[in-house]
Amino acid sequence: MPDLTYESPTERVLTWLDACTLHIRFNNPARHNALSVDMWEAVPPLLSLAETDDRVRLVVFSGAGEKAFVSGADISQFEDMRAAKEAVTRYEHMAENALMSILNFSKPTLSCIRGYCIGGGVNVAISCDIRIAASDSVFSIPAARLGLGYRYSAMKNLVDLIGPGAAKDLFFTARKIDAAEAHALGLVLRVCEPAQLPALLAEYTAAMAANAPLTIRAAKAITAEILKPSPELDLAMCQQLIRGCFDSADYAEGRKAFMEKRKPVFTGK
Repeated sequence: MPDLTYESPTERVLTWLDACTLHIRFNNPARHNALSVDMWEAVPPLLSLAETDDRVRLVVFSGAGEKAFVSGADISQFEDMRAAKEAVTRYEHMAENALMSILNFSKPTLSCIRGYCIGGGVNVAISCDIRIAASDSVFSIPAARLGLGYRYSAMKNLVDLIGPGAAKDLFFTARKIDAAEAHALGLVLRVCEPAQLPALLAEYTAAMAANAPLTIRAAKAITAEILKPSPELDLAMCQQLIRGCFDSADYAEGRKAFMEKRKPVFTGK
């Protein structure tokens, strides 16, 4: 049963506290746990509570059912939330706020992945410290098939994790990869048979319960300092490039083709 302290504001996000582990489960199985607006918005306040709760030593993200961790954005809200320029700004801010709340959380976070981990699902996973996956998992970043602009923070997380070559490969081709290739690339750290995933997760929950919290938090904070960007970073240019994607005819075509379930025809305009 969900712990009342961490009662979720939406039925599409389930929460419960098990010993020293806070579980946050994306619960939109009819849409393969695609992230709706209320699901994005539920994450930051839950993590804010966990930040100051001494009971919590680990936060685990998972997806309801066996078919998907997160399959991307909720298609039913795609036109409403990402079509108009104002909606794009709101949606991107909302997603960024949720992902940065995971990335900046001072305690360990873990993504327990089974099934589809697509688009926003990959972003959630790579915002976490640790990723474990069942062997039937499938990964993809399909932004180039939609004409989407991709945030600097999400690209940096991906490049930091798997390197620029592998990141470009996945991003430019938008191809799907299986758990074995994801493991080889470093996108996930450990892979097991689906039936063994609860036992593998239990290894981590037990370790976080036994190990020194201050030592772990110090290691996480120092790692973040090591990975800070160069002072030569042109963030304004990055933001302009992203905005150019969302303002383009290609983005309108990608969005329309997505809703019509056909291949888009891009012109680079």
